[in-house]
Amino acid sequence: MAFCSTCGAQIPDGATTCPACASRVSGGPAVAAAVPAAGLTDNIAGMLAYVTFIPAIIFLVLAPYNRNRFIRFHSFQCLFLTVALIALHLALSILTVVPFLALVTLPLHLLVSLGAFVLWIVLLLKANQGQMYKLPIIGDMAEKQANAI
Repeated sequence: MAFCSTCGAQIPDGATTCPACASRVSGGPAVAAAVPAAGLTDNIAGMLAYVTFIPAIIFLVLAPYNRNRFIRFHSFQCLFLTVALIALHLALSILTVVPFLALVTLPLHLLVSLGAFVLWIVLLLKANQGQMYKLPIIGDMAEKQANAI
């Protein structure tokens, strides 16, 4: 019997995963999932693209990351979402010039900011899980840009 290198549990012969922790087993004794020798994994780089727009731009410029479709998608989606949020806040700010609309636009600013924060958390989690979660309009544009190499 082999032992899992992650949790130490016994693994039956011929098993492909550890019954205790579900880590993958290769051939003989269990071996932890392979980690790339250098650089970030795709899901971490995709998640970091959402931190601000600066890592998204860096990932689109740096050589190993700008050829990866997953990282390019999340970087473009972050940039397009940032531009959309800036345009939305700018439009709401312009409406505050009208005397009575200022009372309406202040709660709208707060609502848009809260929605953007919740969306940001969801996008971070989806990218960390390795999923390409597409936003309705922005996601399609990001996918087109990610596929155009």
